[in-house]
Amino acid sequence: MEERLQKFLAEAGIASRRKAEMLIQQGRVQVNGKVIKEMGCKIDPAKDKITFEGRVVKREAEEKVYLMLHKPEGYVTTAKEQFGRPAVLDLIHGVKARIFPVGRLDYDTSGLLLLTNDGDLTYKLTHPKHDVDKTYIAKLYGVPDAMDLQKFRRGVIIDGRKTRPAKIQIMEKDKDQRFCMVEIIIHEGKNRQVRKMCEAIKHPVAQLKRVATGELQLGDLKKGKYRFLTEKEIKYLQKL
Repeated sequence: MEERLQKFLAEAGIASRRKAEMLIQQGRVQVNGKVIKEMGCKIDPAKDKITFEGRVVKREAEEKVYLMLHKPEGYVTTAKEQFGRPAVLDLIHGVKARIFPVGRLDYDTSGLLLLTNDGDLTYKLTHPKHDVDKTYIAKLYGVPDAMDLQKFRRGVIIDGRKTRPAKIQIMEKDKDQRFCMVEIIIHEGKNRQVRKMCEAIKHPVAQLKRVATGELQLGDLKKGKYRFLTEKEIKYLQKL
């Protein structure tokens, strides 16, 4: 039975589906000895020989694993990093499955990060067409006024494009208004998006923490620790 090449790679644990698409575009995947760079390529796993960087890729009936990590600041969410900085996978021990982060959190941002070997779920949670809320608590320099907040909510220009409408509300201010704490909810996940949006309204981020993805809450999970998702949480994600 035929299926898309990137879906097969994701289910085989090579990478998330979006990352698998990048690997294909980079010419790192071969089907029956031929380099494939087209996204529309379909393969029959029962008949075709798929290789990634010369290694034969096989999809085994691996048990799906779903983790929630409280990512500390100072960790990258990539598997490998050219500058040798610590990666979030360094915090995971005793999990034999080849898991990968769902989306990303900036090096200097803490909070909720999901990790799994379920490529389909990763694709669903990271694709822009699936409106999954991401909730952050941010400490900002200064205090945005009503116009700043309205501008943020309507969308601001970052990297030449306007962001989608977002939510922001002030939770508390310090007495001399040098800082404030805000709750921010966005649907997208562009690179350093929350930080860039706050910079666009002239109130840069001092600290940033993701506390929820959709209905999944970070809760009191301690920084640097992780837990397996409950059956209820997994079913919620699968229904998105």
